[in-house]
Amino acid sequence: MCTFAHKTNLDIVIEYIKQNFEVPEKRIFVFSNYANRNELYCTFNAEDNGHRGKNTISIHRKKETNTLYTVNALNEVIKDLNNGVLDKTMIIPWEAFENSFILQDDPGYKRIDLTLYKRINF
Repeated sequence: MCTFAHKTNLDIVIEYIKQNFEVPEKRIFVFSNYANRNELYCTFNAEDNGHRGKNTISIHRKKETNTLYTVNALNEVIKDLNNGVLDKTMIIPWEAFENSFILQDDPGYKRIDLTLYKRINF
């Protein structure tokens, strides 16, 4: 899961996550947008029970390249790399998206370069 936050609201967002989600590993990784350090992304493992709350989305992570992404954004990447054709068997060049967050954008997708801001254990 990923909850979007502004740097000034990080403590409130962390408390919100702790109170509203079962986070089995008891840790939250907070990344910042490399181009705008005030934009934060609080990522954590939790059961997707349909309750996402405000500013929270379901995401995936490619561990080897530390790439965060949504399925819809990944589909847009495939179409972009494959002349507009969605081929779900296509091999993604994950290295090109290292340390980034891929989100669907209209049209297509956007890539946000990330830096680790903080790791929170609770």
